[in-house]
Amino acid sequence: MTETSEAPDGASGGEDGQEPLLKLRGIDKHFGPVQALYGVDLDLPAGQVTGLCGDNGAGKSVLTRCIAGVHQPDHGQINFEGRPVHIRSARDAAALGIETVYQDLALADNLDIVQNMFLGRERLRRGLLLDEDSMEKQAAETLRTLRVTTVRSIRQPVASLSGGQRQSVAVAKAVMWNSKLVLLDEPTAALGVVQTASVLDLIKRLRDRGLAVMVISHNLNDVFQVADRIAVLYLGRMVADAPAAEFDRQSVVEYMTTGTAGGRPYQPSAATSVEG
Repeated sequence: MTETSEAPDGASGGEDGQEPLLKLRGIDKHFGPVQALYGVDLDLPAGQVTGLCGDNGAGKSVLTRCIAGVHQPDHGQINFEGRPVHIRSARDAAALGIETVYQDLALADNLDIVQNMFLGRERLRRGLLLDEDSMEKQAAETLRTLRVTTVRSIRQPVASLSGGQRQSVAVAKAVMWNSKLVLLDEPTAALGVVQTASVLDLIKRLRDRGLAVMVISHNLNDVFQVADRIAVLYLGRMVADAPAAEFDRQSVVEYMTTGTAGGRPYQPSAATSVEG
């Protein structure tokens, strides 16, 4: 179960004076003798998209799984909605309102859209029968509010959907459960131009609904299209974290590949520092 404890000394609000929805401080993670994360700090504000960038092996997946409850940090503090929490499982994360859409989407091809959206969380009537009408109505309403209009029928098998449609269904499944934070792992990988544009529009709609969104992506064009903030991991260390306007593509590539830009480590300005 998710537990809370007293807030650590020195905890501070976000750049606008408000506490970020999720705050990570000093997150370390080891796998045997290999250290994957070194003292990582990260803020994920509500109503903003944060692009998490980094080369292969930088620690993006490990950090994401620490937030999602798949891995537990060895050291450090996780605050959610201003209070310290311990996320020990995906169920703990879901109870807080944290949902993750992994790159493989975790959809069952042989099931239809409604069945996928309620997989493992099916509604029952009288404790015995599936409440098909209720599930169908909520699935349709969720897709409608996200303006996912390209699917022919919510009863068509997921196997018949395009890549962009599958991604939209996976995102809708994630946000249907009163989500507050959505983690998207490579959401546009292997998608065409039109499908990519549709998914990026969907990410913007999540932000407009007030959700915190973290997008993990190698595609910097996509990151710069949707991100309000950009964070860069390099060999397990957070080497840059600031509003997207402070970066250009070249500087992000340099942080990803060397940990510095122009030979200098990142220095947040007083106006954009996330610490008060």
